[in-house]
Amino acid sequence: MGIRRFGEPARNGQRYRARPGAYAILPRGSSVLITRQEEPESEFQLPGGGIDPGESAIRALHREVLEETGWRISRPRRIGAFRRFTFMPEYDLWAEKICHIYLAYPIRAVSEPEESGHLALWLPLDFAAEMLTNEGDRHFLSKVLSGNYRP
Repeated sequence: MGIRRFGEPARNGQRYRARPGAYAILPRGSSVLITRQEEPESEFQLPGGGIDPGESAIRALHREVLEETGWRISRPRRIGAFRRFTFMPEYDLWAEKICHIYLAYPIRAVSEPEESGHLALWLPLDFAAEMLTNEGDRHFLSKVLSGNYRP
């Protein structure tokens, strides 16, 4: 059995490039830290992003969370993965995103988001689960809400 897919199936005849990424669920009390990316479309997302060639998933997770939220994190624990097929206009690329999801502790804010067009938001857990744009992010946050995972 492969990694569960969320969202649209692969389009027949379309070539996709594998894009592995690491993303974090960052709860604190009854809130969770998410990011709103303004472009190419306004989306609410789990903080994280692509794993660069030669970079470990954990190193990418720390780097991406800092870039998108300005927060440092600790004790990330992988809780699952999903894939989704999507067009990434910022890269002019059809991608099969392989999304590795981690549960981690937000430690402290050290800066504003470094990545242009990102806004870090603390939202109530249940509201964030409704606001997240992609179905895979919502699935994993809902599992955390249901008590299936604890930091």
